[in-house]
Amino acid sequence: MANRWTNTLKESDVTPEAAFLNRRQIIAGAAAGLGLGSIGGAAFAKTEALTPSDYEDITQYNNFYEFGTGKTDPAANAHTLVTNNWTVKIDGMVDKPGEYAFEDIMKAMTIEERIYRFRCVEAWSMVIPWNGFELADMLNFAGVQSGARYVAFETALRPDEMPGVRFPVLDWPYVEGLRLDEAMHPLTMMATGIYGKDIPNQNGAPLRLVVPWKYGFKSIKSIVRVTLTDQEPPTSWNKANGREYGFYSNVNPEVDHPRWSQASERPVGGGLFTKRVPTLMMNGYAEEVADLYAGMDLTKNY
Repeated sequence: MANRWTNTLKESDVTPEAAFLNRRQIIAGAAAGLGLGSIGGAAFAKTEALTPSDYEDITQYNNFYEFGTGKTDPAANAHTLVTNNWTVKIDGMVDKPGEYAFEDIMKAMTIEERIYRFRCVEAWSMVIPWNGFELADMLNFAGVQSGARYVAFETALRPDEMPGVRFPVLDWPYVEGLRLDEAMHPLTMMATGIYGKDIPNQNGAPLRLVVPWKYGFKSIKSIVRVTLTDQEPPTSWNKANGREYGFYSNVNPEVDHPRWSQASERPVGGGLFTKRVPTLMMNGYAEEVADLYAGMDLTKNY
């Protein structure tokens, strides 16, 4: 099976696993590097044999407000999330609506490994080796009807398992949305793993959205519902502060966040004094996705 996208990232670009998972010490034997085979013909990649900085320098960057607003809160609290018997409701303008078991979805999909840049609106970044499948495959599996124009997503809402939802930080449950052509783009994927392992709870187990040319808050986690619709769906951060968080949220270094610059970013994992690097248009994926926004003013449609 041929690749459906072009990967320009190198092995050396991958964020060290210890930094990404916020581990206090490197796993025994990791100095030799972790080999990651591909499934379905995706590009082979491996981590570089790096020794992480001190734990204090590897700030626990992880946003999952359902488990707290602090960067270390998700890793500390997300163990309470129960992912057994997970189901995803696929409804709206589809031919085969229903409540699908996560295991059945996985059986029907082609799992690949893809190394993507990840850019947060807070101006930090990572390079992450995801495992998962193209969102388009799942949508085609459900049968997209001709009138559908958008895809809406919803995160689980479990107050007994998610301590953060007890506070009105956002209008729970967390919701997100894409235009249908964005959702069907070959780069858009549903991630089920990281570094060849099941995705950790704090990173959105068992199923999260990954749209590499958009800011990370678009990557909704722990998804329980996917709805096809002909209306632009509400999104959590746009509802919370529409002036700062637009529906599209494409990475555009030429448009600042109202409270800080987006022209550069700080890669996570190199310590507090890591040199900032220039942010790439659409996070480096403009060649693949810019045509989706032809004729649009990306300073207004942010």
